[in-house]
Amino acid sequence: MTRAIRFSETGGPEVLRLADAELPPPAAGEIRLRQTAIAVNFIDTYHRSGLYPVKLPSGLGLEAVGVVDAIGAGVIDFAVGDRAGYCTGPIGAYAEAANLPAARAVKIPHDISDDIAASILMKGMTSEYLLRRTYPVKAGETILFHAAAGGVGQVACQWAKALGATVIGTVGSDAKVDLAKSFGCDHVIVSGREDIAARVMEITGGKGVPVSYDGVGKDSFEASIASLAIRGVLVSFGNASGPVPPFSPAILSPKSLYLTRPGLFAYVGTTQELRDSAAALFDVVLSGKVKIADPAVYALSDAARAHEDLQARRTTGSIILRP
Repeated sequence: MTRAIRFSETGGPEVLRLADAELPPPAAGEIRLRQTAIAVNFIDTYHRSGLYPVKLPSGLGLEAVGVVDAIGAGVIDFAVGDRAGYCTGPIGAYAEAANLPAARAVKIPHDISDDIAASILMKGMTSEYLLRRTYPVKAGETILFHAAAGGVGQVACQWAKALGATVIGTVGSDAKVDLAKSFGCDHVIVSGREDIAARVMEITGGKGVPVSYDGVGKDSFEASIASLAIRGVLVSFGNASGPVPPFSPAILSPKSLYLTRPGLFAYVGTTQELRDSAAALFDVVLSGKVKIADPAVYALSDAARAHEDLQARRTTGSIILRP
């Protein structure tokens, strides 16, 4: 038995409840984590709202860090007492303890704390595949990254800067401009107050950018399209403002643009891909090229309030829940 956040119907943060949940011993190939830090991600709000359907009633959350306190038969790459984390489920991370396949877990380096590890696994590995594999950023390029002061932006903008890019970031308010600059942005555009595409064209001398990384979705889609250079790539990887409405592919034609809608799970589908991505993330953090701010911490029982603050954009950087 464990205490866990559960929901029986989709809707707003108010549907979340802390309740007792069954937790059997780990099955063959599984480990059990006594969790110390649980990440709150935008995808959790999609599961809760029904945008990404899940079978109800359900737990919530895909990412956490903790200490292995039991192992199932056949597990050879983890031992009781190891620090480990995961970021691709199974769903139900908002809990005091959880079972998961050992093949979907990674070991946490000694020099990275549980709070920081839980803050960066999903966001950092998302940054890794975006910058190194979806559209590999090259030194000397100017790129556009939306929501530069958010959880993914915190990591990705610094990492892009370390790769030698000039980074244009967008933020939702003037209060976040300096924060985005501290994350490596050379130029910061305040969405809602400034014309994003016009500013991008001004910064790039009318050429546009070769890539726009857009995790905002509906509210920034048109600006992303308009900001791209000829044969540019729109990497639409999230829906923070809601899903992009249906559109005709013909809008891509005038500049022969490319559009991709990637997701982390397709880039870390094998254990080797997962651990290689985590290793690249840990290396860039331990090198000091990517610095991670301490996350905002909420009690597990305050998961609903954490969701409210996340969706209202009242937070910067990452959010974790403390069991």
